[in-house]
Amino acid sequence: MIKHHPNEAILKDFVDGTLADSVSLIVSSHVELCEHCQEQVRQLTAEAAINVFDEQQAASNDVTNSFLDDDIDFDFDAIEQITADLSQAVEVEPKVEQVTVSDTTFTIPRALNSIARKDWMNLGKISRARLDFEDDAHHTSLLHIDKDGQVPCHTHKGFEITLLLEGSFEDEMGVYNKGDFIWLDGNHTHQPETKEGCVCLTVSSDALYFTKGVSQLFNPLGKYIY
Repeated sequence: MIKHHPNEAILKDFVDGTLADSVSLIVSSHVELCEHCQEQVRQLTAEAAINVFDEQQAASNDVTNSFLDDDIDFDFDAIEQITADLSQAVEVEPKVEQVTVSDTTFTIPRALNSIARKDWMNLGKISRARLDFEDDAHHTSLLHIDKDGQVPCHTHKGFEITLLLEGSFEDEMGVYNKGDFIWLDGNHTHQPETKEGCVCLTVSSDALYFTKGVSQLFNPLGKYIY
């Protein structure tokens, strides 16, 4: 069961089209997996449509009245043909793409189907494949953590959004399962670990920063992990 979702403000910005491209991509991927957020997006889309209609109704009425006052000949046969063509349009089902990494097979969200992936980079039990999709300083990646793997305790210089695509992991704040959407920033410190292994889609605006023990020596490598 999905327990962690984008908040209403994020979903509204998603519907309004004001999110950064990479953030919109990961929100879209979550919505694909989450019936709860699908319903919220439907409601927000309907509200946005009503607002636009209300704002433009007066102007539209003026334009309509102007057309009615003019002597305009409409080609009704052409309009009927266009309508018929649209009614016969065949909806193409998006393809389902599966990827295997370290014996873990998972389904790529449809929003990622057309986005190229770079080669997997391995660092111990962690594997990362950067997506060829960057806007400004944001990095979008697929991240695999093998069974009994963990990311050392760290915080974030910017924000980090994680969408769990397969498996589960836990940290000091809770347990996360497939479909969960987690947004963290410099106010959070955690040490994710997984018993069964997991695959995540991540978007980060800056490097992570290790906070404990010997792992702090690897801070110069933080930008290469996420």
